[in-house]
Amino acid sequence: MATITQNRVRGRPAHTRGPTYLSYTPDGTKLITVGSNNTVRVYRTGFDGEPTNIDECPEQNSGVSSTDDFFVIGSEDGNISKFSLETMSFEGFLTRCSLPIRDVELSPDGQWCAVSSDDMAVKVIKMDDKNSVMVLREQPKPVKHLSFDPSGKWITLSCTDGLIYVYSLRDEEPDLVRKIDGLIRGVETEDEVCTKVVWHPDGRAFAAPTAMRNIQVVSKNDWEYQRAFVSGHDGDITALAWSPNGAMLVSAGKDRKVVLWETKTQKQLATYDHANVMDFAWHPSKNILSFTNTDGEVYIYNDFVPADHANLVKLPLQPSPFIHDPLSEISANARRPITNGIKDIPNRARRGSLDSLDDILPSELMGDDDDFVVDDDGAGYALGLNANGKRPNGAVDTYAVSKRRIQAWEPQYHESFQPGSTPWRGNRKYLCLNLIGFVWTVDQDTHNTVTVEFYDHEFHRDFHFTDTFLYDKACLNDNGTLFSCPAHDDVPATIFYRPHETWTARADWRTQLPKGEDVTAISLSDSFVTVTTTANYVRIYTLFGVPYRVYRQKSSPAVTCASWRDYVLTLGNGPVGADGNTKLLYTIQNIKRDEICQSEDVVALPDGETLKSVFFSDNGEPCIYDSTGTLLTLLHWRTPSQATWVPLLDTKLLSRLASGRKTESYFPIAVADNKFHCIILKGGDQYPYFPRPLLSEFEFEIPLSSKPASNNKDDDVFNEEAIKEEDELKKLEGQFVLKSILTAQQQDLVDFTKSTHTQRTALARMELEIDKTLLQMMAVECREGEERGMRALEMVSLLRDRTGRMIDAAGKVAERYGRTVLGEKIREVGEARLGGGDMDED
Repeated sequence: MATITQNRVRGRPAHTRGPTYLSYTPDGTKLITVGSNNTVRVYRTGFDGEPTNIDECPEQNSGVSSTDDFFVIGSEDGNISKFSLETMSFEGFLTRCSLPIRDVELSPDGQWCAVSSDDMAVKVIKMDDKNSVMVLREQPKPVKHLSFDPSGKWITLSCTDGLIYVYSLRDEEPDLVRKIDGLIRGVETEDEVCTKVVWHPDGRAFAAPTAMRNIQVVSKNDWEYQRAFVSGHDGDITALAWSPNGAMLVSAGKDRKVVLWETKTQKQLATYDHANVMDFAWHPSKNILSFTNTDGEVYIYNDFVPADHANLVKLPLQPSPFIHDPLSEISANARRPITNGIKDIPNRARRGSLDSLDDILPSELMGDDDDFVVDDDGAGYALGLNANGKRPNGAVDTYAVSKRRIQAWEPQYHESFQPGSTPWRGNRKYLCLNLIGFVWTVDQDTHNTVTVEFYDHEFHRDFHFTDTFLYDKACLNDNGTLFSCPAHDDVPATIFYRPHETWTARADWRTQLPKGEDVTAISLSDSFVTVTTTANYVRIYTLFGVPYRVYRQKSSPAVTCASWRDYVLTLGNGPVGADGNTKLLYTIQNIKRDEICQSEDVVALPDGETLKSVFFSDNGEPCIYDSTGTLLTLLHWRTPSQATWVPLLDTKLLSRLASGRKTESYFPIAVADNKFHCIILKGGDQYPYFPRPLLSEFEFEIPLSSKPASNNKDDDVFNEEAIKEEDELKKLEGQFVLKSILTAQQQDLVDFTKSTHTQRTALARMELEIDKTLLQMMAVECREGEERGMRALEMVSLLRDRTGRMIDAAGKVAERYGRTVLGEKIREVGEARLGGGDMDED
């Protein structure tokens, strides 16, 4: 409950009645205030005497921002003035606008100054070169407030049209990356109502006042609503600010309240009675809050945070209040921790409680706000790493770590993940996405709500239920839905299976894991439920909950699992490679027959790349999709030590991306009907989101070459006909390799299972198709000329037909194009293959 605290400080008359603003220097030694009169006041921290006055300044000032050496102020006459804190004098005008200035803010490094006015455009001016200006023009109305993020690479504009405009300043040309509607109110520039965006000091989220008089936190990574500070004000909010370490938030409203909030819990710590507050400034390191009001007064409030909460002031940088913080959860498809350096944030947070970022980042590495690097993907922080993820040579001193926090060398290992799922985005996440349907959950604070939807509503009915167990993983197939939840509130990790249809009254079942053991991944087949755990156990259950087998996985930590019928594929971290990354190892076994097909074999991943998903195709072939955008399948996996990972599709080489104008990625769903089924992600997204995305499919295309090679003949004159021939040949070569792979899979199926007549017939038909493709390739070679005869003859030797009919057909192709010598060579091949006998005649 909030503590109601009476006024303990008196306002200091600083300016004439009217809007008044203030700013602390980053070192906290000075406080600058501006107001309606033409005097700037500079207060020294810890000095109760009169402030230093700088006269002959503009009147009707509307904003101030400072560095340790200078400050800038904006005024309604349209001027931005720069003043020196060393000489306490005017240095010059930075820029001028034709209409009144409404806000001014310096970037965290002090190198840029952003200016908004009643003009619609916002200027971002370089301080050491006034002619270097970035202009933000996308907003259709004037901007009331400006806010740089802690890195200075992003800026948010609170526009009078009720929208927040987010620009990226990473490049020379600013880029509008987001318009956020429905968060702030539409107000006029001269209104006292605050719509300012305030960035949390960790740079991963910002807060803004809403029309409902609450304060909503929004994450930068996905622009989703996170936690909110509610029921604090009965009147419109007029000012708000985070404490320098992000542990607290302070807000003021027209209800005469100044409310102090705790960031972690969003609870009110104290309430103060102050009217007409319009601007806040926290001291960078002390328990001091200063604020101004519309009466021209300034309050310097020592010991503002009550004694019983004063420890919050001394905490290091705290995390933004996410509903599900990616720092404290396992981030899918990532390698942790950083090699030869500080343990990564998600891993550290997962292993222990996360009370502060002090447990994660040494204070020596925090530096200034500009040194605080923000990962745009939301997976964590990158500290002092170059583009290859390594520390620059000779940079040891720059990234020095305090002695008490030095970490031993550790390899980068692959975190566990659930195939077909997505991370939390706001309060929603997909638990499962596949060709049967999808499972998604919504966090309702006290419980979750889970929805299971199917594509085929004639076969299954959608269902929805209230989830008090807080399930975070799910699998879905034609038989049922499998869920798991982590341990929480003294309740062990739980597995729950719900069949779609049963002939008994109740067939769903629930089982708990031993205490201290959590689920890392689950899979569901037509025969078994498979669970991998943090204790490195693989637990197998029947579909009716009978424990069938428990064994300890050799590779550790476990990464994920997949299953198909009686087969289970498990993956785990293996030995460390030369690049410092652990090698992913997989095992495939037949549970019912208790046979191991492949034991601790290596997953073929390029150095530094990660696994995005693993699954079985509709024909029961193991498949993986990695971070290079490549889909691979496993050949000969039923024969021990003979398995090979072969690519079926490289999405970077898709023809739809050939122009280079389209940038997109793909979220893997399944392999079925010899096609890759996925969700196309645009705009830099890494995971699908709501509303339900559409599924796309791509034909397999073996990555043999990026495009057909040009054929320059006749003194390098471009030969269009030759290019067409080469294009046709490359296409046929791709078909030949792909058909060979699919035929090898079919051959294994026939050899190692009780194959049906249909399957054996399909194999014969597939081999015939390979021979037809080879004959087509040979025909192209014959058209090219006699000099390609040896290549054509080699294709004949690759024919699979042993009756001689296909070789006879090859001879006829050679005869058609007048390749006499080639025809003789083909006849010799046929005679040798048939042991010297005559070839059959059609």
